[in-house]
Amino acid sequence: MTTTAPLNWHEANQRYLMARLAVVREALQRHSKRDTTKSKDAPRLGNDKSTPGLEEAARDLPAPAALDSVRSVFGLSSFERDLLVLCAGIELDANFAELCAAAQGEPPRPYPTFSLALAALPEGHWSAIIPAAPLRRWRLIEVGIGDTLTNSQLRIDERVLHYLTGVSGLDARLQGLVEPLQRPAYIADSHRQLAEQIARIWSQPKEGPMWPIINLCGDDPVAQETIATFTGSLSETQVYLFRASDVPVAPAERDAFARLWERETALSGSALMVDATDIENIRALIGFLENVKAMLFVLSREPIRLWRPRIIRFDVSKPGPPEQRQIWQVALGSAAEQLDGQLEPLVSQFNLGAQAIEAATAVVAAKIQIEEPSSTPDMNSFLTTLWDACRTQARSRLDDLAQRIEPVALWKDLVLPEAQRQILRDMTVHLRHRSRVYEKWGFASKSSRGLGLSALFAGASGTGKTMAAEVLANELRLDLYRIDLSQVVSKYIGETEKNLRRVFDAAEEGGSILLFDEADALFGKRTEVRDSHDRYANIEISYLLQRMENYRGLAILTTNMKSALDTSFLRRLRFIVHFPFPDAFQRAEIWRRVFPDETPTENLDATKLARLNIAGGNIRNIAVHGAFLAAEAREPVRMFHLLQAARSEYAKLEKTLTDTETAHWL
Repeated sequence: MTTTAPLNWHEANQRYLMARLAVVREALQRHSKRDTTKSKDAPRLGNDKSTPGLEEAARDLPAPAALDSVRSVFGLSSFERDLLVLCAGIELDANFAELCAAAQGEPPRPYPTFSLALAALPEGHWSAIIPAAPLRRWRLIEVGIGDTLTNSQLRIDERVLHYLTGVSGLDARLQGLVEPLQRPAYIADSHRQLAEQIARIWSQPKEGPMWPIINLCGDDPVAQETIATFTGSLSETQVYLFRASDVPVAPAERDAFARLWERETALSGSALMVDATDIENIRALIGFLENVKAMLFVLSREPIRLWRPRIIRFDVSKPGPPEQRQIWQVALGSAAEQLDGQLEPLVSQFNLGAQAIEAATAVVAAKIQIEEPSSTPDMNSFLTTLWDACRTQARSRLDDLAQRIEPVALWKDLVLPEAQRQILRDMTVHLRHRSRVYEKWGFASKSSRGLGLSALFAGASGTGKTMAAEVLANELRLDLYRIDLSQVVSKYIGETEKNLRRVFDAAEEGGSILLFDEADALFGKRTEVRDSHDRYANIEISYLLQRMENYRGLAILTTNMKSALDTSFLRRLRFIVHFPFPDAFQRAEIWRRVFPDETPTENLDATKLARLNIAGGNIRNIAVHGAFLAAEAREPVRMFHLLQAARSEYAKLEKTLTDTETAHWL
């Protein structure tokens, strides 16, 4: 006795669909009084050459057939199911067109119509064709153009046809709008626990037709995405990314997209992750969320507020330092042991998530493989490369909000009195050892306020404030960003705080040095409250103070008028550095250091040049201009060239270049 090997689901599903097609074909043949014994009318699907009986095909199924799943999910009646099979038969068997034409008695109609279905299929009912019924609401079939509704051509939707045959794939109309996301390679323990909690919520029975909307709030969209995709993997659910900016504005188009996605969710069990972190048209998004019935994640910085649907909110932040250490150890593998505790500065300085850490280690590994493929890398070189890779990973968001300055100035280029230089050195000490003092030595547990490092650089234009910031950035190997206040301060209430929040949130990843240049406009004396504008101006300043106190990096404010700043504001700054106007001795030092070693010079007298009563920034302008004049004359830089450049600079400053200042130059 021979036994037949059990069919896999795809083969069994095709046999079952063929059997259902045979039932519908038989109904058409009966209606047209055709001979049902002719084998030429047998439908053909796949490689099977015979049509099994319906009961036999059903017994062979290891899991529910796709057709039965569609019927169950969308609540189809037996008539609606057979009508859907009728429309599928036209696509799967060429003989169905001939049967439809014969059954309707009109050769010009070789296609299904609702009139034919009512006449030929059992248990027909008119409500199957109304727009609110499942076949049309879920766009399982489409009604073509015709003289009447009942005689119009009916077609099965392409996505539904593929599903019935066991072929999976995203609806073509969703291509380009949604993007499948993959399970993360690593997830922090705190994020894993949150994902498990959400998975348990999804596993509970729904309250009515609406799924609860999971709103992941916070300023780390990467962590939010990681939680969403990991939740999907726990629930065996594919998560797709959809950007809120792509939500249709027109209500009809928005409703059509919602129904399309609901159908996709029903067919494939997928979930949608709506990225609303930088949404502008919040009304269109809310209209979509309040009407779609599907598993949804919504990523946002602030909580999304809806009227009707049930929404469950979770605050998401980056992994804390202990978890980041674990991620680093996993990502570095055996190299972590060789670092011998030198991993701590990375954890202290960079607030990176799992994906950014993995990306940084991958970059370093690739670079070492290229530069030192057959040797063990030097640990100092390895750490330096890893540090720079972390800086690069932390730049992505901040580069769009501020101007990154490539620091070139060194301590030798900075001419300042020793007292000011010592304050700058103290700032580097605070930045290097804040992790040890705050965390290991327990100062952070005493108070969470005032842990940020803030400084004020006060002095006239050109006295070296920006150069000092460059020196600090070079010394600490950190990125330096200049904040353009014209892009931050807004006349609209609340917008200034929003812009400041984006800057600080983006800078948190790398602890970059933030330079608020010419900050007097925003940080002047707080005014008496005479109207609403004064009140909100003070709120902006208070918000800035709070963010500076909590910022884990260094925030520097520069001003030309220290006296214009509010005294209560000054008390909340950790360091204040006064940049004095350089005296003759300091100006001479600046002149000695202003020319690069490669610049050819001849008979330059720094003492005579120091008679020019100007700041260091103006000295540099004169040096550069003089170098161009010398290059044009194909000569070394001489006093003559600098005299011409000085006259030009003084004219720009609307000052008179006196004979005393230039005596004996030539």
